[in-house]
Amino acid sequence: MGQKDGPLMIRRQLGKKLRSLREAADKTQEDVVEARIMSETTLWRIESGKTTVKQGDILSLARLYECTTVVTDALVAMGEGTRAPGWWEEYNDVIPKSLGVYGGLEASASLISTYQPELVHGLVQTEKYARAVIAADERLTHRVIEQRVAFRLERQRLVLGGEDPTSLDVILGAGALSLIVGSADVMEAQIAHLREIDAKEHVSIRVLPWTAGAHASMKGAFALLDFDDPEDPSTIYIETPVGARYSEQKEHVAEQRRSFGTLRSKSVPIKEFLK
Repeated sequence: MGQKDGPLMIRRQLGKKLRSLREAADKTQEDVVEARIMSETTLWRIESGKTTVKQGDILSLARLYECTTVVTDALVAMGEGTRAPGWWEEYNDVIPKSLGVYGGLEASASLISTYQPELVHGLVQTEKYARAVIAADERLTHRVIEQRVAFRLERQRLVLGGEDPTSLDVILGAGALSLIVGSADVMEAQIAHLREIDAKEHVSIRVLPWTAGAHASMKGAFALLDFDDPEDPSTIYIETPVGARYSEQKEHVAEQRRSFGTLRSKSVPIKEFLK
C-alpha cells in the first residue's frame, strides 16, 4: 500500500458504507450514472475500496441517496481518511475528522472491544450524559455541542441498531460509574441504561472494580475493532486530547488484545458490580 493510495481499510469501509446507503436508497449503479455523478466503473472501484474518493463525489452521492447532514459529514471525514498518508493519524478536531473516521469504522466492525477507565463509552451513553460530557468543554458553542450530541447518537444507531448489530464488549473502570456527570439524576438514568443495554445478546458491559489493583492498561482508554472480512485488518484506536491514533500492525493488535483479556479477567459483569 503506497502513501498516495491512502489507507486500504478506510477505503474499504467507506466503499461498503456508500454501497449500503445506495441500496437503502433503492438506487442502482445506473441511477448514479444517469445522475451524471460518475461512471459505473468509477462507482464500482469506490464501492469495492479500490480507490481514493474525492469530497465532491461523496457529496454528490450523499445528495442522491438523501443522507442526513450527520451521515454526510461522517462520509466526508472517511473520504479524507482514504487520502491520509498512513495508519497513525492526528486530528485537531473530533468532528468531522478523527471522530468521523472512527465513527465510520465502528459502523463497519463486527466486534468492538473497548476499555474506558472513567468515562462511559460513547456507544452506550444516554443523550443527557453525552451532552454533559461534550458541554464540559466551555469553548464550544451551543450549536457545536448539539451537532456533536447528534453525531454520537447517530453512531449508536449505526452500530447497535438494525438487523445485524455490531457486537460490543465494554469494560468500564469503577470511576466511570462513580463520577457524577451532569447530575445525580443524569447518572441514575445512565446506569439504568447500561443495565438495559447489557441485557442485549450482542452487548457485554463489565466493570473493573476498585479492588482490581494495578494493571497494564492504566495508561488509558482504547478500542479494538475487528471485522468480518479477513481482508480488513483488526485495528486499534486511541483518542487523545490532541487527536487520534490508529494502528493495524499485528504486534500492536496482539498486545492490545492481550491487555483487554487481562482487564476482562479482572472485571465483573455490571449487574454483579451494581448489586
